[in-house]
Amino acid sequence: MSHEKRMTMSRKHHLKSVMLQIAAGWIEQEKKDIIEAKKAYMAEACPSPSLSGDQAGLMDTCRKLHALIDKVDEERYDLVTKIGKGDKEVHVVPPPIRSLMLQIAATWLEQEATDIAAAKEAYMAENCAQPDLSGDQAALMVTMDLRSNLKQVKKEVKEEPGEAVGDWRKNIEDKADRKKMFETS
Repeated sequence: MSHEKRMTMSRKHHLKSVMLQIAAGWIEQEKKDIIEAKKAYMAEACPSPSLSGDQAGLMDTCRKLHALIDKVDEERYDLVTKIGKGDKEVHVVPPPIRSLMLQIAATWLEQEATDIAAAKEAYMAENCAQPDLSGDQAALMVTMDLRSNLKQVKKEVKEEPGEAVGDWRKNIEDKADRKKMFETS
């Protein structure tokens, strides 16, 4: 028998906190790397413009910036369409895989049908005393047996006394008649 040394709870908590500190450091480093990658891409794709010069130079710089913006928009559109196509391909099942899925479903359904038929035959063999009946006649006999075993539920009708319902209606009608008498006089 080997006695494994168990780690104390304080040691476990210490190791967890060290692991979390390391992971937090990695996450911070990853964020910094992403920011640096963005800066490098922006420096490469969009160099900082030199704004010194006359109006023609500024107009030329604006044209260059608009051309770069159009180029970035085209790239963004291309990426969006590629992602959309990829999503559609993921959701669309290729025909060979679809046929395999249908074959698997068909075999499963055939197995279920044979299991049901076997259960039905076993039930008929167990409950039908007349072996000379055909399959349809035996099935009819089984359904008749099942129907005869059902309990019939009778609905009980509760009768409420009609006088109680009529009383308040009479009272309201009487009060309405009294009101009319006072209004006419």
